[in-house]
Amino acid sequence: MTDPAVFTLVNPQNGNLAFKLFTFNDSSYFDHLQRNNYYSLIWIISGKGNVKADFSEYLFEPGTLFSFSPYQPFMFFADGDMQGIALQFHPDFFCIHKHQHEVACNGVLFNNIYDPPFVRVDEVSANIFNMLLDRVKTEMQNPALAQYELLVSYLKIFLITASRLKTDQQPAVARSVSNAEGPFILQKLKDYIELHYKTLHTPGDYADMLNISPKALAKITKAHFNKTLTNMIAERIIIEAKRELYLTNKTVKEIAYELGYNDESYFSRFFKTNADVSPQLYRETVGFNRG
Repeated sequence: MTDPAVFTLVNPQNGNLAFKLFTFNDSSYFDHLQRNNYYSLIWIISGKGNVKADFSEYLFEPGTLFSFSPYQPFMFFADGDMQGIALQFHPDFFCIHKHQHEVACNGVLFNNIYDPPFVRVDEVSANIFNMLLDRVKTEMQNPALAQYELLVSYLKIFLITASRLKTDQQPAVARSVSNAEGPFILQKLKDYIELHYKTLHTPGDYADMLNISPKALAKITKAHFNKTLTNMIAERIIIEAKRELYLTNKTVKEIAYELGYNDESYFSRFFKTNADVSPQLYRETVGFNRG
């Protein structure tokens, strides 16, 4: 191992990244567009700037932990030096969907279209993270019996700690909305998207249900979620499509139909536009392929 600050496990079956932990002392790792086929947890220890993720842009400062899903686009723009720690793992190493009942980070840290993809790390959580990461480094430097099980245990505790932290902080990180009706409308909007994203795909559909003009709903949505309603609907559909591609052996045509698309080709183009990869390639590089 040439760099003592980099610890990597490779999947012996295909040679791809399984699990990786490394420190960084500048922004060069993430100053270009990232679309990785694995999960990334990026803890900013020092430095500040902004990050573009999906369709939104956010400011960051020291003590920020970012979480990105496979093929979620992101890029950091640091104002000067940036130091931190990155923890990355492929779904083959640990699948958050299959272990949702144990970890409950899906929809909180990952695959969450309603909240920013980061959490503020307090002192207590920082101590827990540092302890876990030290143990990961020790285990990867001196591998022994049941290494995989031990690393997964450390990863689970890390994810649970971060998920709890974000759940506690969600009221604090939510943006204020000037419209007094905003919070009520936005909660109803979230409920309606979760109920109808498989059948209703346009912002006008949701504006009608909320008895608000599309323009007014667009303004509130952009102010609170920092993204358009069109993008939110698309993201929710893509999250479900990815879950189906990962966990099942349904055909792309079957998945498209379940999500309200009668034309498989149109759905495939829609998926590639939003995920930057075709449904089949996503399944082959991230998903569970029984074939």
